[in-house]
Amino acid sequence: MGGRIVSIRASVIERAPVFQMPFANESTWSRFASQHGEGELNARYEKAVDALVEVLSDKPKVHVNFIGEEKRTADEQFKVASPVDSSVTIGTYPRGSAKDASDAVEAAAGAFATWRRTDLTERLRITRRAAEIIRRERFELAALLTMTNGKVRREAVGEVDMAIDYLEYYSQEMERNDGYNREMPGPSPHEKARNVFLPYGPWAVVCPFNFPFGISMGMLTGVLLTGNTAVIKPASPSPAPVYAIYDVLIRAGVPPGALNLVAGTGAEVGEALVGHPKVEGVIFTGSREVGYGILGHNAGRRYPIPVILELGGKNAAIISSKADLVRAVRGVVSSAFGYSGQKCVACSRAYVHKGVYDDFLRLLVQETEAFKVMDPRLRDARTGPVIHEAAVKSYERSASMARKDGRVLTGGRRLTQEGMAKGCFVAPTVAVDLPDDHELVRNELFLPFLTVMSYERLDDAVARANSVPYGLTAGIYSEDASEADRFLENVQCGMVFVNGVRGATNGAITGIHSFGGWKGSGSTGRGSGDIHYLLQFMREQGRALAR
Repeated sequence: MGGRIVSIRASVIERAPVFQMPFANESTWSRFASQHGEGELNARYEKAVDALVEVLSDKPKVHVNFIGEEKRTADEQFKVASPVDSSVTIGTYPRGSAKDASDAVEAAAGAFATWRRTDLTERLRITRRAAEIIRRERFELAALLTMTNGKVRREAVGEVDMAIDYLEYYSQEMERNDGYNREMPGPSPHEKARNVFLPYGPWAVVCPFNFPFGISMGMLTGVLLTGNTAVIKPASPSPAPVYAIYDVLIRAGVPPGALNLVAGTGAEVGEALVGHPKVEGVIFTGSREVGYGILGHNAGRRYPIPVILELGGKNAAIISSKADLVRAVRGVVSSAFGYSGQKCVACSRAYVHKGVYDDFLRLLVQETEAFKVMDPRLRDARTGPVIHEAAVKSYERSASMARKDGRVLTGGRRLTQEGMAKGCFVAPTVAVDLPDDHELVRNELFLPFLTVMSYERLDDAVARANSVPYGLTAGIYSEDASEADRFLENVQCGMVFVNGVRGATNGAITGIHSFGGWKGSGSTGRGSGDIHYLLQFMREQGRALAR
């Protein structure tokens, strides 16, 4: 019976047309296209990119740190080049010091008393005004993400809209819950009771390089809307979008001091921020190693503070013998190679039933080689470069290991043709025949790199998917409901997908899915973009009022 299923599916694969894989933010772009027309969207984006490149080519901006009311320069600075074209400088940024970080925390602490008492309606007005500013400047911000991060237009516009969604959704939830201030039943006629949620104080907000606008805005919205103050540190590969966030929020009405920004390289600024005694909370998106280090700071404090960590993943897709292989390949390729694998939700492992293993690999290689890597400013680009030269070196090392210890079916090389010689472009890579304990199978790479293994029993595939320290996302492709149920009951991840249409492993849609990880992928058991998120930035106080 199993052999007959395989032969039928193989014949379907032979007849299947070459399909177009969806972009991660296809729905955002498609919605705009239906309202304004594809041509207008492309024209507005391309105009914004051309204008930005002209400005950057003329004289890249020299930036400062923002500490309270002060615009502070630094003795040392660092330049950021575009991964699209290394001859284009995005900007020059201050190499902040521990003193800059400390002074910024002091400024945030000084502003806290006023900001926490700012009426909720005013804070809501500010966050909603910020959303409107971003909406008006959508294409200029998307152009910045393309040149800073190498995102294709749909990914870039989608990330800008992610920021809008966070601002508007969290505002809605804060308003709907009246600031989480509730009158409770009194224990007697002479006593009233109330439960309130109150802000902590200054927070350190340490940003990721891969979604510097969308994720950073989500974290900052959680901090500021709940009445806390913030010191934000951009990731050194992509500070420009975080500077854009600062500009938007200040224009929207957040007072200097309530929001501070300190840029830097290395660990000096980050260590000074998360270890400062007046910091009352830390939120961080990035590597597991750095996140665990941040947790270690809590042990030496007078009392523990909230630490919200999103620490990446090593996400697996399981492809059953009862899967629609065309859909499965589409989902795996989209998730593995969109934004060149530089997403914490990227699919980096695939476990394929041995009965369809060969057919899956054949179609997978075909579609991977059709995935267009090119200058992200071009309309046909499916993905662009990796973030910098260090990422290219890591990619080349990974490809070399895969060839030594297994086989590379496609990819494994740097791309220099068709205008890519000045950028950090690499080919999407599929590797096989690696053991489960190999570091390429277990460690997060943040590269367009997929390892494929076979399995015989579903329970074994799920156990192997669970065997890594991470637990962010996972997916299964199967048309057998009982297999899907067994997967859902046993997989150890914060987000799971069955026959995913946007991808095998995905991010969340704000207000619909919670975005958060289990095990080594997160610290709180709560996700962003849902009804519980804001509560993490406040502490509860029960009040009893007798008369």
